[in-house]
Amino acid sequence: MIHTIRFALFLILTIVSLAGCVTVPSDFEQPRVAVTSFKSLNRANLTPEFEIVLRVTNPNRTPLKVEGMSYAIDLDGNEVMTGVSNTLPTIPAYGEGEVKLHAIASLMGGFKVLTGMMNQYKDQVEYAFRAKLDVGAFTPSIRVSKQGVFSLTGK
Repeated sequence: MIHTIRFALFLILTIVSLAGCVTVPSDFEQPRVAVTSFKSLNRANLTPEFEIVLRVTNPNRTPLKVEGMSYAIDLDGNEVMTGVSNTLPTIPAYGEGEVKLHAIASLMGGFKVLTGMMNQYKDQVEYAFRAKLDVGAFTPSIRVSKQGVFSLTGK
């Protein structure tokens, strides 16, 4: 009786392990993510708002369902925004898709950037963008980071 139970447990664990190996295709390529746009939105309110556009390229034969993502944004070396999104598109097989994020600066992070700008006039701001995209339980997360500058004068 005990041998039968052990054998049944061994058989179940073997089947589950093999099923896990089958769900991850051996030829799966990591999708590529590029920041295609990071711009300040000119709004009438005092809270800075930004639009970040990511281009996700899926080099695989199956559609890529992006379950969610988290991101953080630094301006002039100060973390001013963090956020998450779970309303993301499915990227078609051998296709591309855009992910648009609208981010609003936190009060304290924005205050540090604003204080720095008041102490020294700048017509551009350095930014750093970090994101983690969750594409499913059996696939590693995709991480992306981008640094650059954007103009405050709209030029």
